[in-house]
Amino acid sequence: MPRLPRIDLPGIPQHVIQRGNDRQPCFFQGVDYVRYMGELKELSVRSGCVIHAYVLMTNHVHLLLTPSQVGQVSALMQALGRRYVRYVNDRYGRTGTLWEGRYKSCPVDNETYVLSCYRYIELNPVRAAMVAAPGDYRWSSVRSNAEGVHDALIRPHPSYLGLSLDDDSRRKVYRELVGSSITAEELQLIRLRLQRQHALGSDRFREMIEAQLQRLAGPAKIGRPRKVCASKEDGVENSF
Repeated sequence: MPRLPRIDLPGIPQHVIQRGNDRQPCFFQGVDYVRYMGELKELSVRSGCVIHAYVLMTNHVHLLLTPSQVGQVSALMQALGRRYVRYVNDRYGRTGTLWEGRYKSCPVDNETYVLSCYRYIELNPVRAAMVAAPGDYRWSSVRSNAEGVHDALIRPHPSYLGLSLDDDSRRKVYRELVGSSITAEELQLIRLRLQRQHALGSDRFREMIEAQLQRLAGPAKIGRPRKVCASKEDGVENSF
């Protein structure tokens, strides 16, 4: 059975994950993280994708980004993967693949789940027990989003900007958001939608995507379809 194409719509944020092959490390020294971020910055501009949040873990990467056109996320990830693999193989004298198959992604509801993905991504090092607080981890966007440290990769999403009218208040609200724990239900939902590459959001959001793409964007409903009256019109460090 052929794989369905990824759900890809312009202006809709996507949560992306790419893992190292067999969950092995894909970053070995500090210079590797720096190189990856430099390539990501250049290629995101070239491909027309806006990066809102990211974390580079030892053996996987999370990104939250918004494309302006269909196909831009795929173009970015393919070019980034090739460049970085070539760099790693040359630097460490290795051969073969670095990544575990294709990246996974899911569209994220602008209204309800973008900030949840911000927080989920930037809390990854805390859940993996690598640091005590998200700001202690160097290779993520949290210092930019929570503290205002300049990061050339980051452009805020409107949902983030909507937290407050001024920068200082916005960062304070965001620090409180990131400092609060994610419920087990929220973690499970984000992970499941990303693993299955289903839409993360409200029923209205999912139905909007399904209407545009004419395909399922979430789990099929269980049970027999309702009868329509004839008189009516048919109408984790392996943290995930």
